[in-house]
Amino acid sequence: MLHPSTLMFLSDLKENNNKPWLDANRATYEAAKGDFIQLVTALIDGLSPIDPAIAESGLQAKNCLFRINRDIRFSPNKSPYKTNFGAWLNPGGKKSESAGYYLNVQPGGSFVAGGLYMPDPAALSAVRQEIDYSLDEFEGLLNQPAFARHFKGLDRSDALQRPPKGYTADNPAVEYLKLKSFTVSHPLSDTDLTKPTLTKRVLDAFAALQPLVHYLNRAVS
Repeated sequence: MLHPSTLMFLSDLKENNNKPWLDANRATYEAAKGDFIQLVTALIDGLSPIDPAIAESGLQAKNCLFRINRDIRFSPNKSPYKTNFGAWLNPGGKKSESAGYYLNVQPGGSFVAGGLYMPDPAALSAVRQEIDYSLDEFEGLLNQPAFARHFKGLDRSDALQRPPKGYTADNPAVEYLKLKSFTVSHPLSDTDLTKPTLTKRVLDAFAALQPLVHYLNRAVS
């Protein structure tokens, strides 16, 4: 579980998103970051028996955490810091483009997620081809009871309006083929984050995700 002070830090940062404030509260930031690192370390340990690729990778929490600094070069929002802690768990860590597992901690906006986000054209083509060839298997993963308990279907926010090149509108898999990402998510309340059951709850969701993650990585390998 996370300490309530970690959530309080993120809430305070949202109200004081500037360098002088963070400099003055550096010790509080380091404590909150350390708390999150402990959670991510526990998740890696718990995920290793579930996903052999994680177990074989020697993954460490430091390779999974995203920096708190925002890239503001091309953004109208010039706030220098993110107001969340995020970790991307897969064999290559946060810099890897393969499918994996994600945890977002943000007061009022926390969630567990996973899958393959915005793959490059070659990987996207490979996933679409795999789904076209093995639609029954793919839908079977999405309909598994454990998966359905945690997730309500793939995110369609970036879906194409028309079938991608090479596929027709009458293809049985067309609604999946229109996707540019293959991700799912499940919300976590602030109360969930400070319960002793948090690690188990996140790992249960990751376990439900593992067959989909394996399928997607098989497609792009």
